[in-house]
Amino acid sequence: MISTVLNTEIGATRGASPLRKHKSISIGFCLLACLLILGALLVPGFVSPQNARSILLLAAFLGLASVGQTLCALVGALDLSIPYIIGGANILLPSLMVAGLPAPVAMVVVLLLGILVGACNGALSFRLQGQALIMSLGLGFAAVGAVQIYTSLGSQFGGTVFAPVPGWLRNLSAFNGKFFGLPFPPVIVIWAFIAVALGWIMHNTWFGRSLYAVGGSRTAAARLGISEFKIWTVIHSVSGAMSALTGMLLLGFSGGGFVGVGDPYLFTTVAAVVIGGTSLLGGAGGYGATVLGVLVLTVLTSLLVGLGLSFPAQQAVVGLLIVPMVAIYARSPHIRNQI
Repeated sequence: MISTVLNTEIGATRGASPLRKHKSISIGFCLLACLLILGALLVPGFVSPQNARSILLLAAFLGLASVGQTLCALVGALDLSIPYIIGGANILLPSLMVAGLPAPVAMVVVLLLGILVGACNGALSFRLQGQALIMSLGLGFAAVGAVQIYTSLGSQFGGTVFAPVPGWLRNLSAFNGKFFGLPFPPVIVIWAFIAVALGWIMHNTWFGRSLYAVGGSRTAAARLGISEFKIWTVIHSVSGAMSALTGMLLLGFSGGGFVGVGDPYLFTTVAAVVIGGTSLLGGAGGYGATVLGVLVLTVLTSLLVGLGLSFPAQQAVVGLLIVPMVAIYARSPHIRNQI
């Protein structure tokens, strides 16, 4: 899956030396290989099929949540509403099912609401770009708060929703889920399909090229007739949709709705983008690089858990990884300064 997604990104730039052009991808592969070797040496059963399935399952959730963060980073933005939309979707879906909506209809409703919140986030963030981070955070708070008010009506369990989860939804996301009889969760296939499709879209469509153009130079993009407002609105809408989808799939994984399920994704999506090498200034990188970042982050977390490190210690190690990665990538000049 990784090589397919990265092909378009590797072939997108020409003129520089291969090592310099693809530094982030090279570093990502080296990190991933080193972590896998360390895991095999230090943790019994680390390279077992069961652990590989667990890593890919957890990576799939983070990878889906990171789609919107990657698109936002490519134009120099960040979406801090992602974890709150995930948590809101995770409790809203079972609440709607308890209210009598069929599961597929409820999922469509939640997805559309995610798109609506994302579109509002994009429009407001564009108008107030100096405060875009706080705007996305505030809108995320408002959205999850509204969902909690709705789900707590007539219930004594605020932030938690108990409802039967359909078997097909559990099969999509559970560790023991099966894909046409094969022993791996279908959510991994969903992630792989979205990753490949997004990689193709980013480098073979007007939308993808416009996104890189806006991130590279807003002035040049405007002179080419590209609407920056539309780009911001679309990518934040996609971010809202992918966050809502992640929240619904996590319901199948956990078996119950909990509003705090999205909290770990507040900074892990940003970390995956940074470790993958996508520039937070915009214009460079892509989702293929984020896939690498997601795998590195998930394998690292699995290794640290296998070594028995506490959660605070895991956070410290991840932080120590992000700092040098940012320092390395920050040395590369922005695309607008290379022309």
